[in-house]
Amino acid sequence: MTLLALASMPLALPAQTSNLIATTRRSVTCVPESDFPRYDDQRCAYFRVTAPDAHKVQVAVAGIEPLELQKDSLGVWTGKSAPLPLGFHYYSLLIDGASVADPATYTYFTNHPVSAIEIEEGIEGNYYRPQPGVAKGQVRSVQYYAESTNEWRRALVYTPAEYETKRHKRYPVLYLQHGMSEDETSWTKAGLMHNIMDNLIAAKECVPMIVVMESGDINRPMLKPGDENPFAGFLTFGKSFYDVMTNDLIPMIDKTFRTKKDSDHRAMAGLSWGGRQAMEIVTSNMDKFSYIGDFSGALLLQNLKEDFGGILSRPDEFNRKIHYFFIGYGGAGDFGPSDVKALENSGIRFHAYESSGTAHEFLTWRRCLKEFLPHLFK
Repeated sequence: MTLLALASMPLALPAQTSNLIATTRRSVTCVPESDFPRYDDQRCAYFRVTAPDAHKVQVAVAGIEPLELQKDSLGVWTGKSAPLPLGFHYYSLLIDGASVADPATYTYFTNHPVSAIEIEEGIEGNYYRPQPGVAKGQVRSVQYYAESTNEWRRALVYTPAEYETKRHKRYPVLYLQHGMSEDETSWTKAGLMHNIMDNLIAAKECVPMIVVMESGDINRPMLKPGDENPFAGFLTFGKSFYDVMTNDLIPMIDKTFRTKKDSDHRAMAGLSWGGRQAMEIVTSNMDKFSYIGDFSGALLLQNLKEDFGGILSRPDEFNRKIHYFFIGYGGAGDFGPSDVKALENSGIRFHAYESSGTAHEFLTWRRCLKEFLPHLFK
């Protein structure tokens, strides 16, 4: 039987909640004082929702068919999933057909709030966890005015631990974008990029660098109310950010922080739609960037003579200006393999990475970031 079929089967929870709590683990995504969601050694997830007036409650998690929860006499709905893949999984509650976030977890996304459960890795996941003895960098919230869009905007900026003590040193910069519907907080809340950076820098596996995260104008639906064509916003989605990036954000970062201001010391990467943004911005501004990271990016390569201004059909120029081009994706179904195939005989130099057992999710992107960072600015 497939995982999809198993996940749709209503499975009974153990009779005693106390026994369940004693034999399962609380998700790290839970808000304080919340005991659910949980998971067991077989990676089955357990959900509990109080909704006494509801007629039907489901959980949509990890891209599988919604799980039906069962109601008790007190109006508490509970359910157990089939085994889930390792990693960080967004989910929503469906209460009488309405999709809402679970109040038991922190909330993610911006235009349609969702919850998350993390099925934790073992020690192999220590690279994204804070480690004893490792100096901690800072993540700062920086507000700035963008003339391009006539508005105040916010970026989150990571600075390495040594930034505070080596006051005459300048640093290279990685601009790191999130995916559709997420915002500038996603790489810290779900991606734990600050821990990844701290640990790799401490291990001397990557150079100390500044990392900038902005909303990219994709923290909103691609489709607007009344749009009938599902691809109506495809060509313009997030493009209002491109002028902001080059005319406002980069100058602000270079003015505010001790940066190295040339293309050899500037990189851009992104996940999902942010990966497409990174590709479009870098290939249109190769005088400003020389590194590209595409993590499950929606490149959707069809015709190398036309895609991204045709630069991928000019391998000599691309390879001369781009020092490192990374394409990473989840091996359990994701954007990426078709783009890799399209580039295989193009003459374009790139590094392909497959995350084993993961799909379009943050464990894939944490792994991609870990693989990408050691190749920058060397």
